[in-house]
Amino acid sequence: MKTIAILAAAAIIFSCNKKENQDFGKPSEPEKTTVNSAEFPLAEKGAELFQGTGKCATCHKTDVKVIGPSLQEIAQKYTEKKASIAHFLNGESDPIVDPTQFEVMKANFVITKAMSAEDRQALEQYIYSQGK
Repeated sequence: MKTIAILAAAAIIFSCNKKENQDFGKPSEPEKTTVNSAEFPLAEKGAELFQGTGKCATCHKTDVKVIGPSLQEIAQKYTEKKASIAHFLNGESDPIVDPTQFEVMKANFVITKAMSAEDRQALEQYIYSQGK
């Protein structure tokens, strides 16, 4: 059973990385990010993780829902609920934005749980910086 769960998680992660069908066949460019480093000192590091190691940009965009909710929606919901995105990325709290996509996101916990606490905090700050 554990093997099936791991294989399913890997399949989901790799299926999110397919780019040929993204934007109906048009190649997509990485989003340009702007961050307020005074308010969010780890946001630039978070942007790098978001676009790279974390593979988050495959399913999330700044202002539009793709597979997962937009960063603006995530930032708004977590701010309203006074919740921690970093705790969610570590698998320590329930989803509050779009619980219907939780099974897809859960596969990425393999990546986010392997990150340091500072890396998860950097992702959180980056998401908050995009919500403003």
